[in-house]
Amino acid sequence: MDSFSSSHSNAPGSKISQEDIMDQVKAQLAQAYAEEFLEIVRGKCFDKCITKPGSSLSGSEGSCISRCVERYIEATGIVGRALFSQR
Repeated sequence: MDSFSSSHSNAPGSKISQEDIMDQVKAQLAQAYAEEFLEIVRGKCFDKCITKPGSSLSGSEGSCISRCVERYIEATGIVGRALFSQR
């Protein structure tokens, strides 16, 4: 069965709708975006906040990482809203 055939259809070989395909593509894009976002935030916040890597975070390192991640999430939301409001 190819990736466009419905596994839950009653008719053999029937195709899923364009809406179903778009939903699948949107879900895959959202997953890829989330993974990329986390990787970027992880790298940037680690570089900024972790001065001496060890087996655990100090209190200030943990606070720094929390603030850093919150800022990236907030900034991403602002940029996303600005982009979508222009449409």
